[in-house]
Amino acid sequence: MEQKEKKNSWLSALIIGLSVVISCLAIAYGLAHFKSESTHVITATGSASVDFDADIIIWRGSFSSVSYTSEAAYDKIKTDANIVKTYLLDNGVTEDEVVFDSVDIGRTYRDIYDVNGNYAGSEPDGYSLSQSVTITSNNMDTVERISREISTLLDKGVELSSNSPEYYYSDLDALKLDLIDKASINAKERIDIVAKNSGASIGKLKNSSLGVFQITAKNTGTASYSYDGAFDTSSRHKTATITVRLEYDLK
Repeated sequence: MEQKEKKNSWLSALIIGLSVVISCLAIAYGLAHFKSESTHVITATGSASVDFDADIIIWRGSFSSVSYTSEAAYDKIKTDANIVKTYLLDNGVTEDEVVFDSVDIGRTYRDIYDVNGNYAGSEPDGYSLSQSVTITSNNMDTVERISREISTLLDKGVELSSNSPEYYYSDLDALKLDLIDKASINAKERIDIVAKNSGASIGKLKNSSLGVFQITAKNTGTASYSYDGAFDTSSRHKTATITVRLEYDLK
C-alpha cells in the first residue's frame, strides 16, 4: 500500500513538472513570436495639403420693429422686408438666392415705480417683431460687397444687423479623396526610403488609418488645428490638410 502511494506521488510530481516545463516553453515561444511580429513591421505617416477657394457664400442679416400694437409692428416689418429685398435684387442678388425666415414676435415691457421711486414691477407696453434674411450664392464678390454696404439701409429707416459671411466649398468630398490619395503616396514613399536605408524588404500592407481632416484659413498665421478636425468658414481662401498612417510587414 505504501509502495503504491509512493508511486502515485512520484507520478503526480512528474506530471506537475512536465506541466511547468510545457507552460514555460509556451510562454517563451509566445514572447519570441510576439517580439518577432512586433519588430517585423514598418510604419510611416504621410501628409498632403492643398490651397483652395470657397465657391459658396452664405450671408445672414436680421431686422426688427417695435410698436405699441402688433398690427403696427407687423406693418413696419413687412415694409422693411420689402425694402431689404428690393435693395438686394437691385445689387445683383437673384430672387432664388434670398430666403426670408418667418417673423418672430414678442412682447415688450416697461418698468413701473411707485411714488417713492421704488421698483413695483413691469407691464406690457408693446410688441417687438424680428425677421432674418439669408443669401446663399456662388456670386462671391457681389455678396461680400453687400455684406459690407448693407448699413446704407439705415438711410431708408431699416435697422439691419449683419453677420459676417460664411464660406463653403461644394466639392469637398472629391477634394478629400484626392488628398487621401496623395497622403497615402507620401506615406509609402517614406516607408520605401526607410526600408532602403535599413536594407529591409517590404511585404504586404498590414494596416492603414486616416488622420483628422482639417480645413483652416489660408496664410492667416492664426490657423488652429483641432483633435476633432477644424472646419473654417470665416475665410474665402482656405487650406485643407490630411494625414494617412501606413503599416507594412517586412520580409
